[in-house]
Amino acid sequence: MICYSLTGVGLVDRMKLVTEVMPAGRRALLSGLTIILTATIVSGVVSYVVTWLVPRHIGFADYTIFAVFWASLYLVVGALFGVQQEVTRGTTLLETGAPRQISRARNFGAVAALIVFASIVATAELWVHAVFPVEGWNLVWPLAVGTASYVLVAVLAGSLYGVAAWKPLALMMTTDAGLRLAAIAATLAFTSNVVALAWAAVAPFPVALAVLWPLIRRSIVGRSQLDVGYRALTWNVARTIVAAASAGIMVSGFPLLLGLLSRGAPKAVVGLYILTITLVRAPLIIISMSLQSYFVVTFRDELHGFWKRFLAIEALVIASGIVLAGVGWLLGPFVFGFLFPGQLRPEGWFIAVLVLSSALVGALAISAPAVLARSQHFVYSAGWVASAVVTIAVVALPLDFGLRTVLALVIGPVAGLIVHGTYLIRATTRSAIQ
Repeated sequence: MICYSLTGVGLVDRMKLVTEVMPAGRRALLSGLTIILTATIVSGVVSYVVTWLVPRHIGFADYTIFAVFWASLYLVVGALFGVQQEVTRGTTLLETGAPRQISRARNFGAVAALIVFASIVATAELWVHAVFPVEGWNLVWPLAVGTASYVLVAVLAGSLYGVAAWKPLALMMTTDAGLRLAAIAATLAFTSNVVALAWAAVAPFPVALAVLWPLIRRSIVGRSQLDVGYRALTWNVARTIVAAASAGIMVSGFPLLLGLLSRGAPKAVVGLYILTITLVRAPLIIISMSLQSYFVVTFRDELHGFWKRFLAIEALVIASGIVLAGVGWLLGPFVFGFLFPGQLRPEGWFIAVLVLSSALVGALAISAPAVLARSQHFVYSAGWVASAVVTIAVVALPLDFGLRTVLALVIGPVAGLIVHGTYLIRATTRSAIQ
């Protein structure tokens, strides 16, 4: 599923021009929040169907191969989300009647897409046998095409966010998800070949662009421009990619880590773990990650009531995690048995721990925007990097496969929360003293 950002320099100020009745930035943001959240839920449900459909047809053992490709794809896509963040941040709305300018975002996206494709192919020999030991180069090509195509999606989505074009964005999200479900379902009707499924998973990126561009172009062409040149844009993107890549390791890339560091564990068990982690953690993580930039705008414009709003949101996420963990412990194994009859089933306690870990990642996805709202890009990135490093280190420990998996899922996000929380407390203390 595609991740989208709500960040935009001057976005609230531009929205306030609409009306003076109430804070128009708030009104527009709430409207945008409703539209994007609805599209996120629809896309999430579709992704759930895909996650259920594939292992049900091909079994947990073969699903492990597909899941590693899926995780590899979205690990790179997660890193490239940084492109969208910076394009969104830097997109400014042109005045009516302003002369049309060359689109720096379009040119940057085209070059970046070629670089991503070339980088995947050029470096593949270094990692292909470790990441894709069964299919090898057969999975490199769809990975290269899919990630390169996503760069173009990220640039377009970022530009649309920059001009607050909520409906075209929602259309992109739901179309991408719908096409992916249709492609994978159609492929499974004829074959269970993992390579064919990989191509079905990446095809929606370029296809959605081609199908929707005639409908979307009027929302963006001639209406926006980036506020920085190519050199500054490249430097800014490089920094946002670091944080996005770290977040990707925490979320979509975690199954890849398990696949790489699970030597000796039965394939069916690894497949069960990957599937359980993917299904159980998705609800809280997808929603909180998709709303990160909404929180950036909220925290940026309401610093005086920051702690009340921040703690209320964090409490809601943690409380939801605790409630859902209890439900998962009681009902999770039975649900898995119903969805995947004849296959292994996870234990209730494991499902409960996964839900709690997803709440911790959700909390991190709120503390990060709180830091970024204060223009602390270094601390923002440091929190995500700390989480990723700790996660990788714990997964690599010489412990029981299940134990190190659980520890990594819990300790990783806690490390990032400590980094962000320490800064926020110190910043508040300094402000109080001054």
